[in-house]
This record gives sequence, structure tokens and C-alpha cells, in this order.
Amino acid sequence: MKQNLIKLAGYYKPYLKTFILDMVFAMISAAVTLVIPLVVRYITSSVAFMESNEALKIIVIISAVLVALVLIQAFCNYYISNYGHVMGAKIEYDMRSEIFSHYQRLSYSFYDDQKVGQLLSRITSDLFDITELLHHGPENVVISVIKIVGALCILSAISPKLTLAAFILVPFMLVYAYKLNRKMKRAFRRNREKIGEINAQIEDSLSGIRVVKSFANEELECKKFGVGNDKFLASKKNSYFYMGTYHSGLTAFTTLINVAVIVFGGIGITRGWVDVTDFVTFLLYINVFTEPVKVLIDFTEQFQNGYSGYERFLEILSIEPDVVEAENPLELNCVRGEIEFDNVSFKYADGITDVFENVNLKVEPGRYVALVGPSGVGKTTLCSLIPRFYDATEGAIKIDGVDIKDVSLKSLRNHIGVVQQDIYLFMGTIRDNIRYGKEDATDEEIVEAAKAANAHDFIMSFEKGYDTDIGQRGIKLSGGQKQRLSIARVFLKNPPILIFDEATSALDNESEQVVQESLERLAKGRTTFVIAHRLTTIENAEEILVLTEKGIEERGTRQELLKLDGVYAKMEKIHHN
Repeated sequence: MKQNLIKLAGYYKPYLKTFILDMVFAMISAAVTLVIPLVVRYITSSVAFMESNEALKIIVIISAVLVALVLIQAFCNYYISNYGHVMGAKIEYDMRSEIFSHYQRLSYSFYDDQKVGQLLSRITSDLFDITELLHHGPENVVISVIKIVGALCILSAISPKLTLAAFILVPFMLVYAYKLNRKMKRAFRRNREKIGEINAQIEDSLSGIRVVKSFANEELECKKFGVGNDKFLASKKNSYFYMGTYHSGLTAFTTLINVAVIVFGGIGITRGWVDVTDFVTFLLYINVFTEPVKVLIDFTEQFQNGYSGYERFLEILSIEPDVVEAENPLELNCVRGEIEFDNVSFKYADGITDVFENVNLKVEPGRYVALVGPSGVGKTTLCSLIPRFYDATEGAIKIDGVDIKDVSLKSLRNHIGVVQQDIYLFMGTIRDNIRYGKEDATDEEIVEAAKAANAHDFIMSFEKGYDTDIGQRGIKLSGGQKQRLSIARVFLKNPPILIFDEATSALDNESEQVVQESLERLAKGRTTFVIAHRLTTIENAEEILVLTEKGIEERGTRQELLKLDGVYAKMEKIHHN
């Protein structure tokens, strides 16, 4: 925990000047609060016994000093509320940037096991609580400590006996707070996990809302959400039980402190070792003492919220990407597109299941290669190793004789274009989504890429053309239109190596023809891997690889494989039947 808190404190470094001023003004504000009961004591013990004109002059001076102190305190509180909050917002900005950048670095395998809602909660609600702690925490502690210590010193000077009576309960209060504190921390951490699950459930349901409605399963989704919501409520009830016990107990302790002062002060007055002026002053300072105690109570809740969020934040930052660049990576230049698999094996993260092993394959530059085979034999995984979405467990993959592990990821992926079955289009316009393939592309280049992908005509049929907003994930477009935009992106990128992952399997026959024509045009002169579901899409392939559980079982042209009368021949018979 100590190391975590040191790391957390490091976020103040860029804003150290603001932080120091925030603390200084917090101290001044607390000091002003301590002065006022002393003024009351001076008036009741001294000024009250002066001649009236002299007393009036003193009171005028005192009032002027008090107004000046109030103005100083007001300025201090303004700085704390304004600039302190801005500092907190900047820290939140920094932390959000840090975790989002880390999300971008993490590998495919990380996202295979994650829910978007959980990741979203770590970058929104968790960070808000962390920065609330970073802003309010130190100033609340400083103000409270100054008030408590200052009140204790002044009270001790006024009456050591009454001070002892007041503070005799404090050790018991601290033990009580410590024990409840630990239970609250565990409860708030469970709340964080549950709210992440709720977010994941909502994200999943709303993303698939059209499927939900097509099956008329709104009630089922409400029931599923209800289960998660019930668990969250139970977790909240548990944390509020501890929080309620904590608050009520400490409030009772602070009230008992007042009771102790009243009882012992009353006895002191009757016995003569406490005068009335000191007793009144003492009661005022006890309120100055108990108010920051309540602030510290709130701080413990804030600390539990913020620190449990920070632990979840660190959990993500501690995850290292599976795919890591070499220390001094090479840059790929003038890529011809020769690809070689040298004794390549791959296992998933569990390290148990062999997807394939000892694959040896060499593909010449510009060659059009198709991969076919039953589902689950690793066709997509094999192709995903080329851009290093995953790393091979054993063996090496080379592009133009260079091991891809020696190349920078950006340089490697800039030379590979991927067209997938599950197209992802971003919110924004058609122009924005095509430009994603090349950030600095001109409008003319975007139009040329769209024409090459057979997309220009349908784009111009929209009222706003290339400036048409396509909605979230391109919901306003048909499947064929979305696929052609994804192909236009790759045309714009203009990579020497292509991977088509069942890019037409979800389309109707008419759309498939148009998209297939775009793909053939895109593949011309490039090293191309096509993962095929429909065998009709690979009739023009120069070479077909047949993958089974044994690895690459057959290899050759379509005619050569038909003559073998093996796995591929059986697949064609099933396809034609």
C-alpha cells in the first residue's frame, strides 16, 4: 500500500505549485477558524469588564480584524474550490490519458477475456473518485489536523483537566474507526467490481438491441439485467451497513466528547477549578474539534472509494502486453511481400491447447493464397500471427527474410491490410472512416479509394455524399456497403500484404459479387491470404492451403487438389450438394 500511495502522490508533480498553494491556503483557512473562539474568550474575560467607551473602541478594532480575516478566509476557500478543482481535473485528464494509452498497447489476447463495460468503468467512475481523493483528500486532512491539533493545544492551555476529560474517548474512537475501516475497504472494492459488471451488461444489451428486438427478448434482457442489478444492490447494502455503523459510531463518540466536557465542566464550575468564561470557550473549541473529526469521517469514505478505484487502475497498468517490440526495432522498407513460416507452433494463453504446430510455409511475393478447412483449426489465428496480433509460441515468421519480431509493430502493421468479416466502422462520416486507412489522405485520394472499392456510386446516392454520418458502427449502412468502405480503407492504406478473413461470408449473393470484385482488384499485385468460407470466393486463388487438426494437410491449385481426391475434394462435393 505504501508504494501505491507514493505512486499516487507522483501525479501531483506537474502541478506542485498549485498543490503547495492549495495546502497553504487550507492552513490559513483553518487558522482563521481557530482564532474566533479566542476572540470570544477575550471579550467575555476582558472586554466585558472595561469602561464602555474603551470597550467599544476595542470591539470596533476586533470587528475590523475579524472582517479582514473573513475576507482572507474567503479568498483561501475560493482558491481551494476553484484552482484546487482544476488541479484535480488535470490529474484526472493525465490518468485517463495514461490508462487509455495503455489500453491501446495491450494485445488481442487481453481483449479476448475482457468486457468493455468493465474497462469503461475504470476510465470513468473509478478515475472520478481517484481525483476527488487527490484534490479534497490532502486539504481536508491538513485543515482537520490543524484544527484538531490547534484546538488541543489551546484547550490544554485553558484547562488540562477538561482536556483530559474530552480526549479520554479518542483512543477508543480510533480503534473503532480502524476496525470498521478495513471492512469498508473490502465492501467498496466489491462495489467497484459489481458496477463494472453492470456496465458490461448494459453495453452488451444495448450494442445488441436489434437482435434483442428481433427475438422479442426485451423481458429476458431485463431479467438478466435484474440479476446483475440485484447483486450490485446486495453489495451496496453490505457496504452501507459498514458505513452506517462507522458513521453512527463515530458521531456517537463526538457527541460523548461534548457530554464529557459538559459534565466535567459543570463539576469544575461548582468546585471552583473552572470559571464560566473558560467553560464557554472550551465548548466553542470542542465544536471546532468535533467538526474536523466529522470531515475525517467523510475522508475515510472518500479514501476507500478513491483508493479502491486506484487499485483497479493499477491492476490494468500492471498488465503487460503479450506482444512486445524489440529494444531497437527495425523499420520495414520497400516490402516485396515474401512471407515464410519457419516451424511455427501456437498455443493459447492457457498453454494447454495446441492450435497448430510445426507449420512450415513459404509464400512468394504477390501470390494469392487461400486457406480453407473446418472451423476451429486455426485459419484466422495463423493469419493473425503475421501482423503479430498474437505471437507464435515457437518458430519464426519472416517477411522478406526479416523476422517480424525484430520489426517495429507500427512499421509491420503499416504494410499489412486486414479485411474482416466483422467490420468495425467508427462514429462519424463516410469520409472519416475511409481516411482511417491513411490519416493525411487528400479528398481526391479518398474518392479514388472508394471508386476502386466499388463504393463511390452508393456514397454519392446519399444526400451529403462523403459527409454522410453513418451512425454507431455504421448502422445506417447495409452489410455490403460497410464491407466496401472497409475495403476502401485498405485501398487507401495501399499495403503490399493483404489478409481477407471470410470477408464475404455474411453477404447476400448480389453484394458478394460486388465485394468480391473489389477484393480481386485490391489483391492484384499484392501478397494475399484469403480465409474462405464459401469455396466460390477462392476460384482465382493461385494456391490453396487445406488446414485440418494435423496442420497444413493439403496444398496446391484447385485442380491439383481435386486430383488428390482428399480433404479439399470432399469439401467441394459437400459445397456443390
